[in-house]
Amino acid sequence: MEQIIGQLQAHNQQIQALMMQKQAIAMQKREIENALEELEKCGEDVYKSVGPILVKMEKAVLKKELEEQKDDMDIKEQSIEKQEKKIKDRIEEAQTKFREIMPSDQPKTGG
Repeated sequence: MEQIIGQLQAHNQQIQALMMQKQAIAMQKREIENALEELEKCGEDVYKSVGPILVKMEKAVLKKELEEQKDDMDIKEQSIEKQEKKIKDRIEEAQTKFREIMPSDQPKTGG
């Protein structure tokens, strides 16, 4: 029973870590989407921040780069969702085992 409780705790920690990663990816995706929107509004002269400097780039090249970054974020997000589902399934299995064990460990009360 203690082993199952330990597994549940470990799985819950994994879920929390995945949720934090998911939030970070969502934030990065929003930033990329905002950048793509702004890119559509501006003229042909565009600049990319590279460390402490701005570098002039072709608009099409920058757009392609941002779209690739967004695709990468989508792939990471899907991967995290798959991991999350596997862990949730493991949690469900552990909870089922816990429920099966629990009644047999309960002291019987007379009535």
